[in-house]
Amino acid sequence: MKQLFTALTILLCSFSQAQNLSKEEQKLYDLVMEYRSEKGLPEIPYSASLTIVAQMHVKDLQDNDPVTDECNLHSWSDKGNWTPCCYTDDHAESECMWSKPAELTNYKGNGYEIACAYWSSDESIVMTAEQALSQWKKSSGHNAVIINKSIWKNTTWKAIGIGIYKNYAVIWFGEEQDDNTNN
Repeated sequence: MKQLFTALTILLCSFSQAQNLSKEEQKLYDLVMEYRSEKGLPEIPYSASLTIVAQMHVKDLQDNDPVTDECNLHSWSDKGNWTPCCYTDDHAESECMWSKPAELTNYKGNGYEIACAYWSSDESIVMTAEQALSQWKKSSGHNAVIINKSIWKNTTWKAIGIGIYKNYAVIWFGEEQDDNTNN
């Protein structure tokens, strides 16, 4: 019962935080929609649930640094109210990432994440929306997710969540509509 109460408390707190995108997160959403429009693709509805996951993940990446020689940016630490996950480049643990939206919110489907980091010797310089999208456009795998190419060509994104925190940016895409959608 205590575990359920803790999970509900985190979920409710997260919903209140995720209802408001930061200025930079909103800018990233707008830039991604503009880029998709240039490619003749439809806008993806904002998802409060996927944004909760995105915002939790960028904070985990920044604060707990789950990235190691084996675990990449899709990994989650063991320092939160979630199942830890070491996501490897061979995608052997992909389910641990895909299932995070259902684990952390009431989102009904899997989520698919793109992530990036930006580092500078000047600690006051942090990730911007433009830097994140620029990195993803240069990566064929990440770009394919954004503009539905390659293995994603027959996928219709019905939900998107955005998170930017200090040195990290992530976007979560979902094939299921989110009942907690607003923007």
